[in-house]
Amino acid sequence: MSEVAYHRTIQRRLSLEVVDLALRFSSVRQWLLKRGDRALYEFYCVKRFEGLPLPVQELRHRVIVNLLHSIERAFADGRVGPSVRKRVLEVLVGQMVANARKNVAPFIELHGFEPPAFLLVSPTQRCNLCCKGCYAASSATTPATLSYATVRRILQDKRDDWGSHFTVISGGEPLLYKSEGKTLYDLFREFQDNYFLMFTNGTLIDERVAERLAELGNVTAAISVEGFEKETDRRRGVAVFRKTEHAMHVLRKAGVPFGISLTATKENADALMQERVIEHYFDDLGAIYAWIFHYMPIGRSVDTELMVTPDQRKRMLERQLELLNNRGLFFIDFWNGGPLSGGCVSGGRPGGYFYIDWNGDIQPCVFVPYAVDNINDVYNSGRTLSSVLDNPVFAGWKSWQTEYRGRNGQQAPRNLFAPCPIRDHYDVAHNLLTKHKAKPTNQDAADAIQSQEYRNRMLEYGRELSQLLDPMWEMAMHETSAPLDPKHSAPGNSSRPAARKNAAE
Repeated sequence: MSEVAYHRTIQRRLSLEVVDLALRFSSVRQWLLKRGDRALYEFYCVKRFEGLPLPVQELRHRVIVNLLHSIERAFADGRVGPSVRKRVLEVLVGQMVANARKNVAPFIELHGFEPPAFLLVSPTQRCNLCCKGCYAASSATTPATLSYATVRRILQDKRDDWGSHFTVISGGEPLLYKSEGKTLYDLFREFQDNYFLMFTNGTLIDERVAERLAELGNVTAAISVEGFEKETDRRRGVAVFRKTEHAMHVLRKAGVPFGISLTATKENADALMQERVIEHYFDDLGAIYAWIFHYMPIGRSVDTELMVTPDQRKRMLERQLELLNNRGLFFIDFWNGGPLSGGCVSGGRPGGYFYIDWNGDIQPCVFVPYAVDNINDVYNSGRTLSSVLDNPVFAGWKSWQTEYRGRNGQQAPRNLFAPCPIRDHYDVAHNLLTKHKAKPTNQDAADAIQSQEYRNRMLEYGRELSQLLDPMWEMAMHETSAPLDPKHSAPGNSSRPAARKNAAE
C-alpha cells in the first residue's frame, strides 16, 4: 500500500469512528434523518430517478424513509450493537450509498450497461425442517452443497466486477452450511465489505449464534413465520413458532437487527396481515422490516390451489400501502410491491439480481426453477460470472422488464402492482424458458412447464388478477386520492406540495 493510500485509509477509518460516535446522540440522528429525507425526495421525486410516474417515485421515497426511521428506532432502543453499527456505516452507507456510482462505473464503462446490484445464493439445500410447499424441496436428506471455494469466488467476482457489496443468502437452512471445514460464519468474516441478508427458519439461532452474528456485524436475519403459532406450526412443524420467537429475543438482546419473512397462502393471507400480527413482530419483538412472499406453485408438492387468490392479493396490496403510508413501516410484498423496485428485479437486470442454488444452477429468480447455466461449468470453461448476463433467457427477460416498466420514462409503465413474468404473466416466462431450453432443476418444475393444465391455471390467475389490479393501477396513476397519495405521510415527512408541483413540471 502506498503512503497516500495508507493515509486515506486511516482518514476514512477516523471519519467512520467520528460518525459512529455522533450517531449515539438522538439529536444528531434526527438531524441526519431530516437531511436524508430531503435529499431522497429530491432524488426520487424532483429529479425523477428512472423516470417513473410521480406517484410511484413518491412511494419509493416513502419506503426508504420508513427504513431509515426503523433503523433510527433500533439505534434508540439498543437493538443495534457496536459491531453492527460500524458495519452498517462502512458497508451500507460507505459502499452501497456514498460510493455506489463509483463502484459500478468500471463495469458500465466496459459493458455499456449497469450490473445487477446483488446475488441471491443458496449454498446448501439441507434443512432441519420439511415445510409444506417448500420452494426448494429441502429437508435433512437433501445434502446438495456448493463448495466453499466456489461460493468465495462468486462473492469475489460480484464485488470486483460489479462493485456489489450486498448478498442475500437462502437455502435450505443457511446455518447448516458446511464445506471444506468452513461454515457460513467464515464467509461472513472473510467478506466484511459485504452486508448479508440471511433468510433462515430461526430454529438454530440461540444465544451463542446471536453473539457470533453480533460480533461479525455484517448480517441481518430474516426469520420465516406464517403468522402466529397455529399457522406457523401447521406448515413448519410442532414447536417451530416458539423457537422462532426465542431467536428474535436473543438477536434483539445481542444487538443483531432482524426482520420477518412471511409466506402468504390462500390459507393464511388474511390472517398474517392483521394488526395484532404486525404489532407482535414489530412492536413486541423488535423486527425492523418484513418481507412477504406469495406461495408459488413450485418445489415440493406443487398445488396451484394454495396460491393467494386475486381477491386476497388486492386486500394485501391495500394493507401494504396502509402500512407504508400510515404506519411508517418497512413492509414489502415482493409481488404487490412492484412500484417500489420499478418492477421485477430478477433475471440479472441492472440494479437487480439472479439466483445460484446448491448445485450451482443459475436461475433468473429463486421462484423460477429453470437453469440457464451452471456456475461450476462457467468457471471450469474459463468464463466469468458476468458472462452469464449475456444468456438469451436473461436477455429476453430484461428486454420484457424494460418494456413493461416504460423504458425509463420514454413511455407509461404497465401495471407495476402485477410485475412478475412467471406469476402474473406466465406465458412470458414459459415462452422464454422453453424457447431457449432452460433446464428444470427438479421433477416438479419439469412437470409444471410441460403441463397444459398448469399453464392454463397460471394464465387464468393472471387474467383474474389483471381485472382487479389494472383499474387500481390506473386510478393510482391519475387520481390524487389513490392509494399512492403522498398526503399520507410517513413519520418525519410532509407531502411537500411545492416540490410535487416542481417534479410534475
